[in-house]
Amino acid sequence: MAAETGMPQLQAIIGIAGASGAGKSLLARQLVQQLRETHAAADVAILNEDCYYRRRDDLPFADREQINYDHPEAIEHELLVEHLDSLRQGRTVDVPKYDYGQHNRHAETDRLEPARVLILEGILILHIPQLRNLLDLKIYVDVPMDICFSRRLRRDMVERDRSLDSVLQQYHSTVRPMFFQFIEPSKQHADLIIPHGGENVSAINVLLSHVKDLLT
Repeated sequence: MAAETGMPQLQAIIGIAGASGAGKSLLARQLVQQLRETHAAADVAILNEDCYYRRRDDLPFADREQINYDHPEAIEHELLVEHLDSLRQGRTVDVPKYDYGQHNRHAETDRLEPARVLILEGILILHIPQLRNLLDLKIYVDVPMDICFSRRLRRDMVERDRSLDSVLQQYHSTVRPMFFQFIEPSKQHADLIIPHGGENVSAINVLLSHVKDLLT
């Protein structure tokens, strides 16, 4: 497919990685919010790795509940890489929508047009070499695990209607072990390590300065 005319030229992909609950999404939103005060909305966009959890129509709900969603194989990274390549070439992509309540993808998708700066956030984006190589700036949000856990517990129970028992069981069986096996080791690939995530005003200002240089 040829590049679509009239689309912004994608100049940089910024990756934000870290543990679940570290504040990656908050950091991404803070960057976008402040950038849109001085630049067009189409100049910057966010893409979430979670959207690419694999479609599991082949499994009943009870089996989908048991999947290790913090393992790299749970995410269709090959499709994510394909979409990033397409965005680089000025093409619009159809991003999957994920239903956390059903542990499966929606039938519909969200259309994402190329932006001049794309912020990609997710727990495993620095672990996958093909994905890591597409990032122009690699950020790791470094927050103590007890803080990450308390944030995740509140989010899963309030926003995703999960029970306390299910959140605790998942955290101890997969979330924490996968963090030490895959996520924390990926910190070595980061260009910039940020403690406190979206609450780190100094780090946000440094990032804003860098991104604004790209946009100008």
